[in-house]
Amino acid sequence: MIYDFIVIGAGMAGASAAFELAENSNVLLIEAEAQPGYHSSGRSAALFTRNYGTPLVRKINALSEPFFQAPPAGFTDRPLLHPRGALTVAAPGKETLLDPVLAASTEDNPVVEMAVADALDLVPFLRPDRLSRAVFEAGVMDIDVSTMLQAYLKGFKARGGTLSCRTKVTALSNNKGTWTVNAGSTTFQSKTIVNAAGAWAEQVAKMAGLAPIGLVAKRRTAIIVDALPGMDVARLPCVDFSGSDAYIKPEAGKLMASPGDATPTVPQDVQPDEMDIAIIADWIERETIIPVRRIAHSWAGLRTFVSDENPVMGYDPTVDNFVWHAGQGGYGIMMAPSLAQALAALCQRGRFPDDFSSTLTEIASLGLSRVSLKRNG
Repeated sequence: MIYDFIVIGAGMAGASAAFELAENSNVLLIEAEAQPGYHSSGRSAALFTRNYGTPLVRKINALSEPFFQAPPAGFTDRPLLHPRGALTVAAPGKETLLDPVLAASTEDNPVVEMAVADALDLVPFLRPDRLSRAVFEAGVMDIDVSTMLQAYLKGFKARGGTLSCRTKVTALSNNKGTWTVNAGSTTFQSKTIVNAAGAWAEQVAKMAGLAPIGLVAKRRTAIIVDALPGMDVARLPCVDFSGSDAYIKPEAGKLMASPGDATPTVPQDVQPDEMDIAIIADWIERETIIPVRRIAHSWAGLRTFVSDENPVMGYDPTVDNFVWHAGQGGYGIMMAPSLAQALAALCQRGRFPDDFSSTLTEIASLGLSRVSLKRNG
């Protein structure tokens, strides 16, 4: 059979796009790994906040919020968001670094100054001598990434979609308007390809004869450590440390910490670097009163960016019916609902939804024709 769409990559971007496309089209979702979301989506401890990312990313985040707050009927019986809050702290001499954080405050998503004493009461693992100023954003929420991904996949199948795992694309070709996708000895055909392959998106495009768009995969490391004895971890906010990209947040009764590293690497089943683990463990003991006696778990994930750090979504102008859905960086979980709806509208109706247009998020802002993307090859 010839599918209307073949979506390559069953992480959050691909699963959400396939779900939206399947409402009105015949869709095949293929994944190279044994399970969907094995790479970036399965290694994300995502937060929802409008005040994160580039100006365009923030607009897209805001467009996703209604979906998170009230998913479609039957999507899931569990909430996708859970209250968390975010405290951003500054060490002596770095107080002004919090000015831009405060400036991001809006009436709907306020960011407020918090007294140092209150901040220490809220997060008792902070060192008093390393805390000179603090601001708090109450509206930051934990995203239940696993529930969200499984709900998209379940909904996709309920809409008649087909999921094929352990299906690694080995060749792509287009003949008279029909794409042929080879996955080893298996062959599929489709009218349109949606490239949602994450860090591997340029490899997929190369098989189709397309030039790269400058995607760079970057490794991010995280570790899990024990909290202080008797600490009520559940009530703690996420804590960001100004002057660095490091953060600490509650995770299943323990604490997750990351240096916020963004080390360029080739697409791979990325593993944590021992030096990065040592650096973040040392940093925890210098910046907090948490003794790192053991590391319960460590991992790394890939976040993929283009130069302007905005997502890339739209038809490739050099070949028929090849759609990019890549470059979501560290914001992909937050943006997934609205980007998937926009992609489906673009592919099936030739335009973005009205809410995208009303926020001045034009097709050109996300497409490959924007000036910030310089294609090579």
